[in-house]
Amino acid sequence: MTTPEPIAFRPAVAADALCLGVLSTQVFLDTYAPNGIGPSLAREVLEQHSVGVYEAALADPGLTILVAECAGHLVGLSQVIAGATHALVTAPEASELRRLYVHERFTGRGVGRELLRHAEKAAAARGADTLWLTAWEGNARALQFYPRCGYEDVGGTIYSFGGDDFPNRVFAKRVRHVASA
Repeated sequence: MTTPEPIAFRPAVAADALCLGVLSTQVFLDTYAPNGIGPSLAREVLEQHSVGVYEAALADPGLTILVAECAGHLVGLSQVIAGATHALVTAPEASELRRLYVHERFTGRGVGRELLRHAEKAAAARGADTLWLTAWEGNARALQFYPRCGYEDVGGTIYSFGGDDFPNRVFAKRVRHVASA
């Protein structure tokens, strides 16, 4: 039996933009395009997950992007937006976990949980009391994962693109205490 390569976690750097864009696109399509790709979904991918989007994100001081890397290849990412609020999140200082994406072949190995732990620490270190996120109601894996990690379902919201509405759940967790953990 072969021992799996270790997975390292680190802040993303500008040179990661190309791989971040492709990894983000791959995970998004694996999750949200079970029936194939239509024009509105294709536009959403290009607008939200392109290399240019990640180049801009990496230059934004309000964003923290962390990556999981195995044998020199990106296998996961998290993206935290400092100071982001949502009507269902009542914390005085909150940050949003905009993305937590793990390459399908690396799920079940603790990559998502470790990226989430690092994201929580990053949010708390920047002054957030709470880290919140939205998860599509059709993503059963996410709807089970976040409560197991201590997140509370605080209500529903809608994500819209291409003239279609997609019901999402909003999850939140107090993270102030994890900054030094």
